[in-house]
Amino acid sequence: MKARLQTSLGQHLVLTPQLRQALHLLQLSSLELEAEIAEAIETNPLLEWQDEDEHAHPPAADQRGADDGRGERETEREAPDAWDPADGEWYERSGYDGTPGTGSGDSDGEDAAHRVAQTDSLRDHLSWQLQMGPLSPRDRAIGATLIDAIEDDGYLRESFDAIAEALRPDIEADHGEIGMVLRQIQQFDPVGVGARDLGECLCLQLQALPDDTPGRALAMQAAKTLIDRLPKLGTTGLAEALRCSHADADHALQLLRSLDPRPGARYGELPADHYVVPDAVITRHNGVWRATLAGSHHSRLTIHRGYERMIQHASEGDAGYLRGRLQEARWLLKNLEARGETLMKVVQCLVRQQSGFLEFGGRALRPLTLREVAAEIGMHESTVSRAVARKFVRTPRGTLALRDFFASGVEIEGGGGASSVAIQEMIRTLIDAEDPRKPLSDARLAESLKASGVPVARRTVAKYREALNIAASHERVRIA
Repeated sequence: MKARLQTSLGQHLVLTPQLRQALHLLQLSSLELEAEIAEAIETNPLLEWQDEDEHAHPPAADQRGADDGRGERETEREAPDAWDPADGEWYERSGYDGTPGTGSGDSDGEDAAHRVAQTDSLRDHLSWQLQMGPLSPRDRAIGATLIDAIEDDGYLRESFDAIAEALRPDIEADHGEIGMVLRQIQQFDPVGVGARDLGECLCLQLQALPDDTPGRALAMQAAKTLIDRLPKLGTTGLAEALRCSHADADHALQLLRSLDPRPGARYGELPADHYVVPDAVITRHNGVWRATLAGSHHSRLTIHRGYERMIQHASEGDAGYLRGRLQEARWLLKNLEARGETLMKVVQCLVRQQSGFLEFGGRALRPLTLREVAAEIGMHESTVSRAVARKFVRTPRGTLALRDFFASGVEIEGGGGASSVAIQEMIRTLIDAEDPRKPLSDARLAESLKASGVPVARRTVAKYREALNIAASHERVRIA
């Protein structure tokens, strides 16, 4: 065959630095966002705080409206881990410890934003997604055991034999069944969780990228077969090992550098001196529920116009540096705006879906999953999961975690469904009204719920009762 040069046009979705930053910002809590912006201002002279009185607050959006989410924004923290092929070590770029804001402008004496934050641990975050997924009770039990074995950095280092032993005597599961459930967990947020080694962790993250991401196939091959040698190979050695061009090897290496080798490390409890900072505020006005993004005590982030004008008169070297920082500043502002818009879409959807919960409390919480919200707002489930993780909203019922608006449930007679939270409230009400000399057993509670149109098994009642920290019937006996 005769060698030929051929050109072609095509469209490719590239995981650009802007897109990586947008995904990163979305998953941060308000406190982390605060520190992220503080660090950006410290390192980029083209960014500054705008005086608070120089801009107006954005209009609120009710449950029928469409706020563009361009309200005041919180701050963030946390830069992803990176890998340096020069020394072959993973290192972590830590964020600047900014001072937390107060959330919204409300001045209630019972300011819920001043309560200590109880942020999700990795185990909490994974367990919540497990309950929201379409799994059978048996698979959920296996999944819960797997999640308990996942370490804080996101890796599963327990063997399948140890997992099978932990499931006995309730469940007898072979390696194939455990592996199938693990593959479900590996689709959870954060991407890469549940991996058994570094290579698998990177492969899971690469699999989540579009097929036409430049360097993806070669990066996958390197993660599978060369992960131990990768630090010593560098770009030239990688090109030789993969039998590809130097440019293709460089693309693959850059892509690997952008991945997170410890996907679970960003989750965990905040120190006790940190407080809840609501990301949004839900209020009721003239019978209509309204949602707005919460304001920060800091002023709005903006571009330093003095340095921007300086570009035209600076030397070639200085002008190049300032242009680069200006582009970074514009990316950050755009991605912060996108974060606000995504968060607003999610909150508005939750207001529409759970207005009864806002009105009447847990008894009126309807079953709602990540998949339903993602379908309504036209986003992927993982995006909704990132937007909800470690986010809080101030409501007339107090400051709540966004994940409190989600619940699994059971079908009830006559159609519809009842959430697990609503069923727990019903159980609590029945127990509060019981005769203390003849407390209701779990079987009697199940019968009462069934008579109310909520068919729940006795074992489910026992599980919900234990979740409410209510003792069994024989321990609740009181003799007057």
